[in-house]
Amino acid sequence: MEVREVALAPGEPYDLRLTGRGARGYVWTWRVTGDADAVSVSEGPQPPEPEGALLAGATVERVYVVRGRVAGRARIRFAQVRPPYPDEAPLDEFVLDVVVS
Repeated sequence: MEVREVALAPGEPYDLRLTGRGARGYVWTWRVTGDADAVSVSEGPQPPEPEGALLAGATVERVYVVRGRVAGRARIRFAQVRPPYPDEAPLDEFVLDVVVS
């Protein structure tokens, strides 16, 4: 699991790119802890898919926009899961620590 820290000003966006495995049924989910009001998270505009990217088992890059809102410190845990199997462990996880000041 990778952990990264970023510092943002209120209103400042940060584009986070994660490798997706949608062809295998996996999606990225996220949970914000700490000062949850300090940030917002949304799916960003997705990059165009390269030729042949939709082949079975192909990986596709996903973009998520983390935006600073108010001063605080938040931790965002992204987990790559298959929704039909909620008891299955995540395939991958990524943690983003965000300081907004």
